Amino acid sequence: MYDFTPEPQMSPVIGLLHAAVKYNYDRLKRMVYDLTQDEIDYKGPLGESNSIAQLLRHLMVVDLHWVYRLQSKEVPLDLIKSFGPMYDQDGKLPMVKNIPLHVLLDDYERIQQMFREVCLTLTDDDLSKTVPYENGNSATVRWGIWHIADHSRHHQAHIQKLIMEQRALHKLGRGWE
Repeated sequence: MYDFTPEPQMSPVIGLLHAAVKYNYDRLKRMVYDLTQDEIDYKGPLGESNSIAQLLRHLMVVDLHWVYRLQSKEVPLDLIKSFGPMYDQDGKLPMVKNIPLHVLLDDYERIQQMFREVCLTLTDDDLSKTVPYENGNSATVRWGIWHIADHSRHHQAHIQKLIMEQRALHKLGRGWE
């Protein structure tokens, strides 16, 4: 049976929103758990797509930014240096290649743990509180947590497409190029 399991230590609505994020994160891990290095570095048949590795790094960096936005704080420079920017100088996802899947998932797990810790400090009264967002905008805590879950599902569709595309090419004997 499918359901969300809010953590009992969290406020009810915060716990439900966190459970949606956790569900999507666990779903993502199941989706990629057995992929090879070639599969996570695959950039589409013309080499112009974002790879699964790039998408995983992008998801974790965006989530990292939300961890700090939810606290109305800036992301520390050491974490930006460690995980990289959201976008490169051309406004595209930064190149990620030859980083083992377990390293990407270990990094992502750290960020998910940081997110959980922030959610443990929030109450349902905080849901309508506004926090800084991109380009001088603001967002509510409620929208921010929902957005983390929604953003993950959005890119999971891209990841699933890349996996299916690679499997189709493999069946045709074209390998993972």
